[in-house]
Amino acid sequence: MTLHRQQTVTLAAILALTLAACAHAPGEGEGGAASATLQRTANGVAHISAPDAETLAYGMAYAYAQDNVCMTANQLVTVRGERARYFGAATPGLLARRMLPNEQIDFFIAAHMDDAALARHWQGAGAETQALARGAVAGYNRYLADHAGRLPAACQGQPWVQPMTLADYRRQAELTAVQAATAALADALLAAKPPAPAQAAAPPALDLADAGAALRELGLLDAPLGSNAWAFGKEVTADGRGLLLGNPHFPWAGVNRFWQAHLTIPGELDVMGVAIGNFPAVTIGFNKDVAWSHTVSTGKRFTLHELSLVPGEPTRYLLDGQPVAMTQRELQIQVRAADGSLQTRKQSVWSTRWGPVLVLPRAGLLWTAKTAYALKDANLGNVRGTEAAMGFGRARSVQDIQQALKNLGTPWVNTLAVDRHGQALYADASVVPDVDAAQLQRCAPGKAAAALLPAAGLVVLDGSRSDCDWQRDPASPQPGLMPVARMPMAVRSDWVHNSNDSFFYTHPQQRWSGISPLVGDASLTRARTRAGLSEIPALLARGKLTAQAVQGQLFENRNFMAGVVLPDLLAACAGQPPASAEARDGCAALQGWDRRSDLGSRGAHLFREFWRNARAIPGVHRLPFDPAQPVATPAGLRLDDAAVAAKLWEALAQAVKAVRGAGFALDAPLAQVQRPLITDAAIGLHGGEDYEGVLNNLGNQFAPGIGAQGLRIDYGSSYIQTVGFDARGPVAQAILTYGQSTDPASPHAFDQLRLFEAKQWPSLPFHAEDVAKARVGEVLRLSRP
Repeated sequence: MTLHRQQTVTLAAILALTLAACAHAPGEGEGGAASATLQRTANGVAHISAPDAETLAYGMAYAYAQDNVCMTANQLVTVRGERARYFGAATPGLLARRMLPNEQIDFFIAAHMDDAALARHWQGAGAETQALARGAVAGYNRYLADHAGRLPAACQGQPWVQPMTLADYRRQAELTAVQAATAALADALLAAKPPAPAQAAAPPALDLADAGAALRELGLLDAPLGSNAWAFGKEVTADGRGLLLGNPHFPWAGVNRFWQAHLTIPGELDVMGVAIGNFPAVTIGFNKDVAWSHTVSTGKRFTLHELSLVPGEPTRYLLDGQPVAMTQRELQIQVRAADGSLQTRKQSVWSTRWGPVLVLPRAGLLWTAKTAYALKDANLGNVRGTEAAMGFGRARSVQDIQQALKNLGTPWVNTLAVDRHGQALYADASVVPDVDAAQLQRCAPGKAAAALLPAAGLVVLDGSRSDCDWQRDPASPQPGLMPVARMPMAVRSDWVHNSNDSFFYTHPQQRWSGISPLVGDASLTRARTRAGLSEIPALLARGKLTAQAVQGQLFENRNFMAGVVLPDLLAACAGQPPASAEARDGCAALQGWDRRSDLGSRGAHLFREFWRNARAIPGVHRLPFDPAQPVATPAGLRLDDAAVAAKLWEALAQAVKAVRGAGFALDAPLAQVQRPLITDAAIGLHGGEDYEGVLNNLGNQFAPGIGAQGLRIDYGSSYIQTVGFDARGPVAQAILTYGQSTDPASPHAFDQLRLFEAKQWPSLPFHAEDVAKARVGEVLRLSRP
């Protein structure tokens, strides 16, 4: 792998090569050059039209930079491995979904990114995918050139703002693809070092509960990125057409933010929705015939391989009885010292035929004299996402969506979709290693490592045998990945849903067989799944569905776990009051709570702090989980057990102390307590945590819990859309909760937070005449050189 070397191109040079924005006929620029047309409607929603894919991406990237240029420039520093050079070695930065010291981020980028290999992967991408990439790079650079000396305050005049290259673009795509595997384990890869000669051979005893906690902290067990999606078919909708609710739960800051766009190539493409970052296609959205959304799936994105080391040689391992040497590489990065000078730091990493060596001490995965562990990531070099997204954008039915999924381009998500004909689709056609249940048994590693699958969700295979590699089904377009024919997929005319649990819970009557455990199983971990399986039938019992009914259901903000545990708690409060004064005060406050997480709900914040800790009490429920009753169990509180009861009362007392210590009343309305982190504006937020079973999921990624500023939200419900159809095409309402722009000075930085607070769902103009009527400001036409 090679260190990336940023091409030295000045903004002035780019400006000299770039045509200024000027007015031309749509699709025609100076000298016949192609041009993109950019219009904006309410809330800064961007509508871009162009005669071809490259020009479309050019206009889209320019529009995205208008809203988010500094965020993009900062992310480019990350993928170039230059954060320690510009922002300091110890300063934390965002890598995928985790905060790590900049020095670690840079070493990971140096270890992982191989520009020559990425270029080879991109050579296999389709012509349209490559055209979109070129256009995205050129459009961003055009914006920098047009606004040299006039960038937002966050990046104006900063030396780290540099034009993008195709290599940078490819690195961004790679980092997105591997964020659910290799990037999540960046520090584990960098920590892997051969054992010292005197190191003890016997590892410490493995605590499986702590191993699960460690993987949860890494985002690899019960992934922090979540979503709900409900897809309704003709049997249950008022008009007999499809109706979709998309409710992804993603970060409100950083490059995983959504951005609203409408993309048109006349006669070829007309699609609207959101993109992630500067990805040049619609990720979640709709066209005139179909609508779709995604949820993070339970599929595994990597396997670990247990290596048997050659005695006395810890950097050589046995494969089919033959010794194989690991590969050592020395990395180097530039770090800015306190005096402003640049210093070079070095570190070695080790890799094998399976992939890089890692250590996860809390999971018992150590590099000893006998054993080491290597990582194989299924999403390495996945350049297929753009093609899949463009396939969605051109789809005319859910069958076309299925066809677009066959290239295995969606890296780590389920897809739920509807069409105007009244069909509803669920599919987990994500990227999963082709390992079935029989191979898991045949290729089991040592006893301790094998125990990590049920306890921590880690798949570890015997790395001493080449026949334990992933299967290579000829039906798969990507050798080693599970083909869609063996992935869960269903088309129904009533409904399907997903809230980040397994395909197993798509619909109560949907039956599955022959699906690999690496895709999912019958375990149910999300209270939101139970909430969906409860609320959808209740909604249907009230009659045929409309978009307004579905919107209302989501924003009722029912707290599912309150219904599960609060009756037992309040009964005990009345019958056997706790000794603690704080716990008794907690009982009184929760007695008056409406069991919702709505703006006016009094006591919702207290329950959240209570259940945040109480849910982890061993044996807390009166009724354990029963797979035959996934909605009804687990249930109640085991208050007849003195030890459990004592811990529950202590958890309630601690919650009361936390709320009062933060300066809030126990019965304060939630609107006073729950506010956005991205602005200090007095905007109240409705919604609750995943573990409470509130479908409208809100939380804090890195500092959960109540503090002096209340509950500050930087994660959760993001692009919320309902889409149905009439005789003309799509009928869509949507909220981008945080707004289009990351520039605080922009009028679209926080405008949609007010809409979210008021539960207002703006209608989205889709047809050309409706866009023209709704347009705000002038039309911008950009000629592409």
